[in-house]
Amino acid sequence: MDVEKLLKELTVEEKAALVSGTDFMYTNAVPRLKIPALRTSDGPPGLRVQTEGGDNGVTGSLPATAFPTAATTACGWDEENLTRIGEAMGRECRKYGVHVLLGPAVNIKRNPTAGRNFEYFSEDPYLAGKLAAAQIRGIQSQGVGVSVKHFALNNAENFRFMGDSVADLRAMREIYLKVFEIAVREGKPATVMCAYNKINGTYCSQNGWLLNEILRGEWGFDGLVMTDWGAMHDRVASLKAGLDLEMPGDTRICRRWILDGIADGSLDPADLDRAAGRVLRAVDRYVKEYPDEADFAAHNELARRVAGDCAVLLKNDGLLPLAEGEELCVLGDLFTRIRYQGAGSSMINPAMLSTPEKAFDERGIRYRFARGYAENGEAGEALIREALALAEGFEKVVVFAGLTDAAESEGCDRADMKLPENQLALLEALGKTGKKIAVVLFGGSPVELPFAERASAILDMYLPGQSGGAACADLLFGRVSPSGRLAETWPERYEDVPSAATFGKGPNEIYRDSVFVGYRYYATAGRRVRYPFGYGLSYTKFSYSDFRAEREGEGIRVGC
Repeated sequence: MDVEKLLKELTVEEKAALVSGTDFMYTNAVPRLKIPALRTSDGPPGLRVQTEGGDNGVTGSLPATAFPTAATTACGWDEENLTRIGEAMGRECRKYGVHVLLGPAVNIKRNPTAGRNFEYFSEDPYLAGKLAAAQIRGIQSQGVGVSVKHFALNNAENFRFMGDSVADLRAMREIYLKVFEIAVREGKPATVMCAYNKINGTYCSQNGWLLNEILRGEWGFDGLVMTDWGAMHDRVASLKAGLDLEMPGDTRICRRWILDGIADGSLDPADLDRAAGRVLRAVDRYVKEYPDEADFAAHNELARRVAGDCAVLLKNDGLLPLAEGEELCVLGDLFTRIRYQGAGSSMINPAMLSTPEKAFDERGIRYRFARGYAENGEAGEALIREALALAEGFEKVVVFAGLTDAAESEGCDRADMKLPENQLALLEALGKTGKKIAVVLFGGSPVELPFAERASAILDMYLPGQSGGAACADLLFGRVSPSGRLAETWPERYEDVPSAATFGKGPNEIYRDSVFVGYRYYATAGRRVRYPFGYGLSYTKFSYSDFRAEREGEGIRVGC
């Protein structure tokens, strides 16, 4: 494609169409000049490919592999995991004719109650940036582009459409922009998606300092910048600031602003040409046909291995691993209704699905089951009484618990760090019985654990993807040894979080904690936490001795 030649042949109206999306997930084609449309698809832990125009949600999307979410994969601390997942996702994009996948999402976990934390990797920019770059490389190795999101300082959900993230320059440079810098420099993504929010008073979609000076000027990004869906405010200002593509588009007023701006001289034609040229280059590079090489069975097995690799054993007094031959008492709705993915635009229609119940049945595990609580949050004294009656005949009890879709979702921040009340009531009642309790947790964020002292074991699966049930059984029965390590700090109480008093309370999000995010705060302030960043147990015991550190050039080699 000769982009410069096409820019001379395109009308102003056609250029205005090119820089605006259509039909929710596509760019506009220009049939007159044989310019095809570029197709995008929601991510980031898999594909949500819509079958018809518009947003049809998870039920209206084609089957795809629901991989463990970023909150899960980050606990593996393994770039190879993310590269392999990326390669698989790229192959599925090729199967469905998707040219750009909307992800990975790399924003920093500033507060554990942020509603979209399950999509993000870590509170640490280095870890998150490295993992994101690995996933980008994996996806793009298949000829598919990615859109790294949400650029930038999109760390809360309650006021995300109009919120203003007010932060000092050091915090932005060392924490909130650093993660994107690593992802962009090392991953070289095809596109970057700007966030809804403002940064220090200016919307990201029209923030020239962010898009032109930092992203393009300092980091050398030469790809396409698109909006998050509906993040546009001033179309002329956004073009001047370096924003190329408005999504989902089909916005008449924005087209009118462009045409009027060119006509009255308030918009330089060169700014429109630059944006249209970037869209054309993306179309030329990524709109291609590929053979269908997606192997859903192999991808399901990959999802299972990664989920097993990334689960974190938070506590174990010797109760785990369980013996496969003994009969077990199993409680909790999440045993049968596993929460394996986040809620919102990243929800995937899984090609396959393994619940803990299904995995237990396939292995011939003998168990007796009682719900104990209702997954939808309804109070249920009768369910607790039934669970306690069942548990009377057992020395050990396995409880499946965690955050449900109602408790944690894109679009809103959690009010606290608590598990649903009906689950806490069950765990409190069980704790009084003196039974040996193993708690299996699902969810995308830390929770308070008032029952931790009474539990004999706590295994955190995070959101393990469609093969989470099989991976959970692998871990519980010792076929796989837990090796995940936390990629975020788990405070004892929400009140211990430095931003707890103000987070999500209003449209102006003041980053008073500056660079003291996550472990940087707790270590500096000397605050006790439930589980520190990097924590995780194993079924194997280790001892370390003969520590040594030696300087090697500009680096330090540490051994033991």
